[in-house]
Amino acid sequence: MIFIKILNTSKNPTPKFHTEESAGFDLAVTEDAVIPIGTTKILGTGIHIIIPKGYEGQLRLRSSMCKRGCVIPNSPGTIDSDYRGELKIALSCISPPNTTVKAGERIAQLVLSKLPTAILQEVTAAEFIEEETFRGSGGFGSTGSGINMTGL
Repeated sequence: MIFIKILNTSKNPTPKFHTEESAGFDLAVTEDAVIPIGTTKILGTGIHIIIPKGYEGQLRLRSSMCKRGCVIPNSPGTIDSDYRGELKIALSCISPPNTTVKAGERIAQLVLSKLPTAILQEVTAAEFIEEETFRGSGGFGSTGSGINMTGL
């Protein structure tokens, strides 16, 4: 178990895990907003948290918001452990009608994730090619095509 320090500067209740097995805690917005189709607004939550070193926060949309044609464009948005600013949510409307949110409405959640310790090791192109795989640099559905899309 880890402890997360939280500062709530909003008029909304302090976030909490709603069930014992909840993956994340909900975040409510501090203002009313209309998000027209094809636009993104950044909405404040009034929440500041201290995430322990070795963890990150992953900001995700609540599933109820996708039924309203909304997405978080950088989902999941990463909150680093050294960030101390207000948690904000970038909300985009991608289908009709325009989306309206009200102050106090819970629209996203924050899930905490433990991070591995990693060290980046720079290599030459020749050393990199030694680690070649069948998939190589193929992406965007290439593994289903049966075609080796390797190459530097």
